[in-house]
Amino acid sequence: MIEPIGVEQKSIMTSLGRMVYYTPTNKPWRDNDQENQEKLPSMVFLHGFGGGSSAYEWSKVYPALSCDRRVLAPDLIGWGRSEHPERNYQPDDYIKTIIEFLEATCTEAVPVIASSLTAALTIRAAIQRPELFKCLILTTPTGLSDFGQDYTKSFFVQVVTTPFLDKILYSAAIATAGGIMNFLQTRQFARPERIYPEIVDAYLASAKQPNGEYAALSFVRGDLCFDLSKYITQLTTPTAIIWGRKSAFTGPEIGKRLAALNPNYIKVFQELEDVGLTPQLELPGVTIGLIRKFLQLLEA
Repeated sequence: MIEPIGVEQKSIMTSLGRMVYYTPTNKPWRDNDQENQEKLPSMVFLHGFGGGSSAYEWSKVYPALSCDRRVLAPDLIGWGRSEHPERNYQPDDYIKTIIEFLEATCTEAVPVIASSLTAALTIRAAIQRPELFKCLILTTPTGLSDFGQDYTKSFFVQVVTTPFLDKILYSAAIATAGGIMNFLQTRQFARPERIYPEIVDAYLASAKQPNGEYAALSFVRGDLCFDLSKYITQLTTPTAIIWGRKSAFTGPEIGKRLAALNPNYIKVFQELEDVGLTPQLELPGVTIGLIRKFLQLLEA
């Protein structure tokens, strides 16, 4: 994991263990005035799932929002430097710990920016505890089984569900520089030339954390997937959605169908050309601009 300049590492305890988070508290973002820092409105960034995921995913974006915000970017449980319990992770594990993180770190409703499957889980967290969420800005929010799609039917998922073979596959094909690069090229980025060595290094460092395979394999097996269309109509938090046209897991047509189910609260659906699953890494400048634009709209 690689943090931006001026970022401090902190942690809180959740029901599943210690969750590490990163927040710009030092120069050039702050002048060590703790009292004024605490008065700033908070904003939370939540990374998605994949081999080696961590808060690094948002590290090219969140410093740009930290001049007038108290920015928090956690490594979710099972990822990055947070604890990695040996368990088969389920959606409720992340819904619960996202809520616990907000309760422990924020004193009022906050904007939450989240990515991919985590963004879909954040919608469910906001349905359960709407008073914690001021607004949502989500990149490619998908449950990966939306409208009855069955993610678990793919050949790769069938291989990964084979006992013992799953951990061998993780160590030999996922938690390697080649495995990370292949995932980024085929599943995450629209244009492979946008992937530079630091990105691979950060993902690899996270993937190699002790017990790092448990959360990653739960994701790959489909244990964390669900049909978001069954929940999204219950959302009452103002929301904007950003969707890369070349997202490998789920295309923008699914995103538009999901957004159409709740037009009262999903205020914006912004499709981006020539972008994959993570515009925050592929086009961070564009992502920063859109977040600023949508915050003005959603917080009004």
